[in-house]
Amino acid sequence: MSELTTTIAALPHALPACPNARIALFTLRRMGAHGLHDARASHALFTAFGEDFRRPLVLMRALMSDLAGTAADTIAIAPCCCARMTAAERALLTVLARVETAPDTARLLLSDLLGVRRVDAVLASMAVVATAFADDGRPICA
Repeated sequence: MSELTTTIAALPHALPACPNARIALFTLRRMGAHGLHDARASHALFTAFGEDFRRPLVLMRALMSDLAGTAADTIAIAPCCCARMTAAERALLTVLARVETAPDTARLLLSDLLGVRRVDAVLASMAVVATAFADDGRPICA
């Protein structure tokens, strides 16, 4: 198998066109790889949200903690500099985009991703993160 085929298999999705989804993806990747208190993730949210950065930052930290504590297996994330997304990252952004408009679809997708049936707590965390972005005029679209 060629290197390109391997890369496409591991990273099947292009980055989202939505700049708000890109901010969410960046913070997911940084916190997933470097911990909940990663300075670059905090700076990215500060840059995007200005003085109101604390709410999305704290909620994103809570979401990452809920994801890590609930998932039955590891969630594949790509390095921050990667120009493509894993299937898991795409699923997370899709859930963030649909949690308010299509909660049943979001619940099923999140359940498949995490490998557990009861995902209501994590789904609630996803909803408050999506709301924090939307309340600041930065809705996450898939």
